[in-house]
Amino acid sequence: MYKSFFKRMIDFSFSLLGFLLLLPVFVLVTVGLYIANQGKPFFFQMRPGKKEKIFKIIKFKTMNDRKDANGNLLADEERLTKIGAFVRKTSLDEIPQLLNVIKGDMSLIGPRPLLVQYLPLYNDFQKQRHSIRPGITGWAQINGRNAISWNQKFEYDVWYVKNYNFLLDLKIVFLTIKKVFVREGISQQGAATMEVFKGNL
Repeated sequence: MYKSFFKRMIDFSFSLLGFLLLLPVFVLVTVGLYIANQGKPFFFQMRPGKKEKIFKIIKFKTMNDRKDANGNLLADEERLTKIGAFVRKTSLDEIPQLLNVIKGDMSLIGPRPLLVQYLPLYNDFQKQRHSIRPGITGWAQINGRNAISWNQKFEYDVWYVKNYNFLLDLKIVFLTIKKVFVREGISQQGAATMEVFKGNL
């Protein structure tokens, strides 16, 4: 019952309530990023969801669009704005994704939705992460987030897909709150976020 009905009901109810409670913060961050990013407070990107169905994710835009002399975007760490770094460290950049959860593209808890271009690179084991809705937070996030390797991340994702239940989701919620306060695993060493996944070499 939890997997087929209650998880979605909880996702919708708590996401709607959470968004309404966080609306003042949402507005403040939007204004700050609007100024820092020359009128572009949001970041939209196509991501694969359940059964690899593509949807448009919405996040706060924490990096500007600065380019080098050849017109190429600078490295992530060079484009990360001061307010963007704060928003990312405090995980406030995840707030807009509550709208994705309300819509039904995502769940509060599940494997993080990655880039569309990664889809052809997954092996059969890794593809199992797409058998459920992706989440704002998940088992991999509380076990290292961006500081762990891709193989570790996929191991955690698939383990969650096979074992999730109400009590596990509740545990992930509380551990996520703890991670936000201690600010662990925000980025991989030497990078602003996580290195690009290049497949199973």
